[in-house]
Amino acid sequence: MTSTLRLRMSAKDAHYGGELVDGAHMVHLFGDVATELLIKLDGDEGLFCAYDNIEFLAPTYAGDYIEAYGEITKIGNTSRQMKFEARKVIVSRKDINASAADFLEEPIVVARATGTCVTPKEFKRK
Repeated sequence: MTSTLRLRMSAKDAHYGGELVDGAHMVHLFGDVATELLIKLDGDEGLFCAYDNIEFLAPTYAGDYIEAYGEITKIGNTSRQMKFEARKVIVSRKDINASAADFLEEPIVVARATGTCVTPKEFKRK
């Protein structure tokens, strides 16, 4: 089971100079993807227990489009192991002009993570 969200990083998402978006924003997106996966599987939002690993691999800036992908890799009684990847699919090109952007033929992986979520038995509806 998989889920993908795509959204544009805005100026309000920038946390550092040069309109750099912090890595924590990618972790927030992974949480949203995990919630959608749990709703699809269990009919409940469930809870995120832990990240096993998080890697920040490339910078993200205001104006970039990020595709956050998640997949359930293992299903236990109440636990669900997942893997995540955030990919930059459109890059802002402010070096050309304020509104220029390029669609990337090959997305750039900006972050990866693995983690575990749970859905309490009494909350599972499927």
